[in-house]
Amino acid sequence: MTDVLVLYYSSYGHIATMASAVAEGAREAGARVTMKRVPELVPEHVARQAGYAIEPDVPIATVEELPKYDAIILGTPTRYGNMAAQMKNFLDRTGELWSRDALVGKVGSVFTSTGSQHGGQESTILSTHVVLLHLGMLVVGLPYTFKGQLRMDQITGGSPYGAATLAEDVDQADRRPSHNELHAARFQGRHVAEIAAALKSGRSERREANVA
Repeated sequence: MTDVLVLYYSSYGHIATMASAVAEGAREAGARVTMKRVPELVPEHVARQAGYAIEPDVPIATVEELPKYDAIILGTPTRYGNMAAQMKNFLDRTGELWSRDALVGKVGSVFTSTGSQHGGQESTILSTHVVLLHLGMLVVGLPYTFKGQLRMDQITGGSPYGAATLAEDVDQADRRPSHNELHAARFQGRHVAEIAAALKSGRSERREANVA
């Protein structure tokens, strides 16, 4: 069975909702899915004052466990067109894994949330892809076989780089992931899991052939 990690950071719950949809899609493809979050850097009392969605039931990931997964799907909100500091801090601690090529050949993918239509969702995903490539991972996006990203009848996040949702300011009417955005997230999770499974099967067949 293919092991998929959905690893995310969520301040107000938008990414957490998308992460659940990504995980659902990966499970549809037959993967064993683990959902974890990266550590929070904001003091708890500050996070509560700011209205952050606290998720005590979601376990916190460790860098050391990453190599055991066949695919890692990252979810991060946008911060000035880049990933959130919490996600960057976590990824910056993978130096030891990088030094021994521990993630080379693993499948990597990214989804995001932005505060406006042009809030940097594409640059956030693309800049996170750069980190995955430095780690030797195989980057998978959201192909145009998901036709929902071509819709023109509604505001929607998402691009060939990965699924996305648009989140209005929490002080205003708080927009949650739409049906189309959640569909994109499920599609991406399923797509990643299918590719990871195919790669794992091919590698297993090659090892068996070499032994024979």
